[in-house]
This record gives sequence, structure tokens and C-alpha cells, in this order.
Amino acid sequence: MDSDVTVASVYTQREPTDYRVEWFSGSGAGGQHRNKHQNSCRVHHIPSGLVEARQGRKREANYRDAFDALNRTLDAAQTGAVGSVVSAERKGQVGTGMRGDKTVTIRFQDDRVTHHETGKSMSATRYMKGFMDEVWR
Repeated sequence: MDSDVTVASVYTQREPTDYRVEWFSGSGAGGQHRNKHQNSCRVHHIPSGLVEARQGRKREANYRDAFDALNRTLDAAQTGAVGSVVSAERKGQVGTGMRGDKTVTIRFQDDRVTHHETGKSMSATRYMKGFMDEVWR
């Protein structure tokens, strides 16, 4: 897939038909037992193209481990996509925290309040008493 967002949006509901299981002989040392028995498992998640494989001595354990690992990977992709959307939205609301993000500057030393969106100023003591609407209009 192209991005995690598509993985998250498409694969929230997982159907049994979304998976394909392959059994194969393991690789590596093991001799006749390893070459003769097909105990290794490869699980494909067809819609996303993700694959997990496990090799071991027990067929059931390999199947369970591969299936669990694949589901953990899909869950992580889904959580990461949702988290990145929430993070981007939060960052857009908060801004950078730099001086340019300020809408109001209050300077008690000069007794001035400046509203940067309207360009109006007033006294800080009057502003603190609650007459804030004078700079907003």
C-alpha cells in the first residue's frame, strides 16, 4: 500500500477471507525432519500485502505466532495512522509557539495591550478589568 492511512482506513474490519496461509519446509539445519515436514507457516494479508512467516518445530505454534505477528503489525499500522492524523490536527491548532503565533501582546511595563489581528491597542489595566472587547472590534 502507499501509506499507513490507507492501511488504517481499509483494514479496521478483518475478514477470514483476507488471509492466505502457506505451509513450507523450513530452511537451515535440521536434516531429514526439516526437509520432509512442512511445519513452517507464511501468512499473507491479501488487501495490504503484508506477510509474516514463522519457522519452528511445531506446526500449530508456527501458525499461531505468524498470525499474531501479522495482526500486531496491522494494529500498529492502524494506530500509527490514527495517531498521525490526531497529531497533525493538534499541531495545526497549537501552532509553533513562536512570536508570530501570538494574537495579543500584553506589556505591563508600558501599560499597553496590542491585538495583532485587529491592530488595535489599549491600556493593560483597562484590558485586565475586562474591557477586552474594545480591541476585538
